[in-house]
Amino acid sequence: MQDEMLKVKVDGVIATLTMNRPGKRNAMCEELLNALDAFFSAPPEEVRVVILTGIEGHYCSGLDLSEHVHRSAEENLYHSRQWHSVMHKIQFGGLAVVSAMFGAVIGGGMELATSTHVRIAEPSTIFQLPEGRRGIFVGGGATARVGRLLGPDRMTEMMLTGRKYNADEGVALGLAHYSVGEGEAMPLARELAGKISRNAPLSNYLMIQSIARIGDMGTEEGLFTESLAAALSQTTPDAEEGLRAFLEKRAPKFR
Repeated sequence: MQDEMLKVKVDGVIATLTMNRPGKRNAMCEELLNALDAFFSAPPEEVRVVILTGIEGHYCSGLDLSEHVHRSAEENLYHSRQWHSVMHKIQFGGLAVVSAMFGAVIGGGMELATSTHVRIAEPSTIFQLPEGRRGIFVGGGATARVGRLLGPDRMTEMMLTGRKYNADEGVALGLAHYSVGEGEAMPLARELAGKISRNAPLSNYLMIQSIARIGDMGTEEGLFTESLAAALSQTTPDAEEGLRAFLEKRAPKFR
C-alpha cells in the first residue's frame, strides 16, 4: 500500500523493505521504527536476504526531530534503547541485509545503514552525523557501529564539524562497500542478494553472528570462537555438497 511507512515486498527468498515517508526524506519516526522492529522480529520463514532502501531519492535522513523535542530525559533514554534493540535485530537477527543507498544517509540513517551487512551507495549519497551541530548526541548505536568503522577520532571530528562524506569517500572509510552510478544501487542490491541467498544457510548465519562479535573479543577468545564456527559449518550436509561441487567443477546446490 502507498500509505504504509514500510513497504514490504517478498520475492521468493528475498524481501525488499522500502522506507516510505515522502516529503520527510524517510526520517525515522516511531511508526517506521516499530515497523522495522515488527519485520525483523518475525520475518517470513522463506526469506533469507533483505534489501533495505528508501523512496524519493533518499535512504534515511535520521531521527524525526519533530518527535524528539517533546520527549523527557527518561523517554529519550528508553527511546535510545529501543533503537539499540531494533538495530541489534537487524545486525544479528540472522538475515543478511543489503542497503541500497542514495541521498540522505544522515544521523540515524547512518546508524541504520551500519547495522546492515552490505552497503551500496549511489553518487547522491551523503553520509553525515549532524547531531553535534544541533546540540544533541547520537543515540541509535553510532558510537558502537559508525565508531568501529571510522575510529573514535574520525567520528569525533565528524560530529564536531558536521562534516559530510560522499559515496566514494564512504567506500574508502568503510561506510559503504560499493560506489555505483545513479540508479544502479537497486540492481546491484538484487544481484548481491541473489548471490548471498544461494550460500549455505548455516554459513551465512555464522558469518552474520560471529565475525562482528569476534571483533569485540580478545585474540584467544576470538580464535576459539572461530574454531567453534568452523567445526559447526564443516560437518553439515551443505559443507559436503560444497566440497563435492568444487571437486566436480560445478555450482553447489545448498538447502
